[in-house]
Amino acid sequence: MEKTSKLRVTLLTGRTIEQGVGKEQGKSSKDYMESVAVCFIDPQDLKRLRIKDKTNVCVSTQNGSVILKGVKSQRGPHTGIIFLPYGPWANVVVDPETDNIGMPSLKGIPAEIEQAPEKPVLNLRELLTQQFRKE
Repeated sequence: MEKTSKLRVTLLTGRTIEQGVGKEQGKSSKDYMESVAVCFIDPQDLKRLRIKDKTNVCVSTQNGSVILKGVKSQRGPHTGIIFLPYGPWANVVVDPETDNIGMPSLKGIPAEIEQAPEKPVLNLRELLTQQFRKE
């Protein structure tokens, strides 16, 4: 197994039960952030990236980059595939183009993931300020 600090992966997004529970607390709550500002990674890919569970990672696509908490996926195996719960953090990296159907493509997105233990995961206010440059 080749170890590296960056991997090319396929990004999938979707809804999770934890996200729904967190949303009940409000989108500015800690519970919501902890359920959505995460990236689920196959255990073998965590090893390849030389990181431990709950280490911050940077996910990048042609549309942008975002820092997330890298979490060991309990499903799999699915090496080379990462999952982001759909929400404000995933919106940074998915293509906003809807091709006239009203919803962006949320599956099969080429991406890169790399170690980012020194970079913080932004809270919702910080993320929106960064993305839209508004307070």
